[in-house]
Amino acid sequence: MLQYKEYLVVEQSLIRGATAADIADSIERQARSAEHDEQLPTIRELAAALHVSPVTVAAAYRVLHSRGLAVGHGRRGTRLRAHSTPQLPTLRLVGSEGVLDLATGNPDPALLPSIDAALRGLHADTHLYGDPAELRSLIAFATAEFEADGIPAAAVTVTSGALDAIERVLREHTRAGDRVVVEDPTLPGFLDLIVSLGLTPQPCAIDHEGLEPVAFDRAITPQTKAVIVTSRAQNPTGAAMSTRRAAELSRLIRRRTQIVLIEVDPVGPVSGSPMVTLTDPSPEHWVSVKSTSKFLNPDLRVAVVAGDATTIARVERRQALGARWVSHLLQRLTLSLWSDPSSGRRFARAAAVYAQRRQALIDALAAHKITAYGRSGFNVWIPVREETATVQALAERGWGVAAGERFRLRSVPAIRVTTSALVPEEAQRFAADFAAALRSRAGAPA
Repeated sequence: MLQYKEYLVVEQSLIRGATAADIADSIERQARSAEHDEQLPTIRELAAALHVSPVTVAAAYRVLHSRGLAVGHGRRGTRLRAHSTPQLPTLRLVGSEGVLDLATGNPDPALLPSIDAALRGLHADTHLYGDPAELRSLIAFATAEFEADGIPAAAVTVTSGALDAIERVLREHTRAGDRVVVEDPTLPGFLDLIVSLGLTPQPCAIDHEGLEPVAFDRAITPQTKAVIVTSRAQNPTGAAMSTRRAAELSRLIRRRTQIVLIEVDPVGPVSGSPMVTLTDPSPEHWVSVKSTSKFLNPDLRVAVVAGDATTIARVERRQALGARWVSHLLQRLTLSLWSDPSSGRRFARAAAVYAQRRQALIDALAAHKITAYGRSGFNVWIPVREETATVQALAERGWGVAAGERFRLRSVPAIRVTTSALVPEEAQRFAADFAAALRSRAGAPA
């Protein structure tokens, strides 16, 4: 059975230090044993308790912001992000023997291409310092994929996954204190990354077509320097951009020249929806990120990135200062798997299976008058009144699902169910158990 611990109470009396660095270190030590976020004392309260200046405490909180351990909530103060909070999608279910994992957001391994076969046929030359960072054949293939999706691809590079690409772009186009518009709900990794850079996530409501234009227009302020948009298979709601919605959002983005557009395609050819881009016509600064993790293999950690020439050049220069390049072995393996002559059929079959499983759960829930969302990808989002009660009740019936708290900023409570490996027969049983859980616990639909 899944176990959920109560929120950690940050004991003001346990916080020590006379300098900003010491105070931040003291709070960080508490965060290491925490499993959930918790409110920090106000700056004035903590300053009075420690007999230091409020300026010192404010500086300590800024240090925590830069470490990704704290996030500001305006008048509601500052919250400590628990250092040990499980990060989706790498969540592990505690005490989960006999519980079917529908929480971690993984693809179905049976629908991924065989890495063993690709490795046996891989012929890799030795790559030395000073050689080109990108595998030219992968860049050529990725360029064709971008252009087939209507995305300009004059400048393309390779990064170690989508989050690596997003981090590098944000570092080049933002500074601490800037705001980044994000879908609400959104991937927890986006929120954690934004906060770790000292930036503030600005939530924007979404529907099944993506960002709502009126909400997006209102979310943009003079401090907004970036927007992260998911084109399809939005995590956790499964939203997919329509051409009409893309045209509306593109007009709004092009009016704000200070904003860099970060477009993400997380599931690619197995998403079950066509690619609709905001990049053509393109704004002044933009990138479009294609992750290969969900349709090739999560362990590859390879993404390809198209963008304006200035941004791509900045990303490449930054990468050259640190990681230098993405392993050419991984680049060759990615190209081999992606460009295999049978890949088109394989991806089409996987997309059809994922769509069938996703829709089977939505239909099964609808039969019990339960509303669920999932237009693409392999996650279904179900609004509920009480997340923890619902998650616990489902765990008692053998289902492990993800509480929506880690995905949300202002949106209503919900749970996320990963349907990638949930066959239709099990979907019927899940829906019946979900309905029973709602009747017996405080988890009625929102």
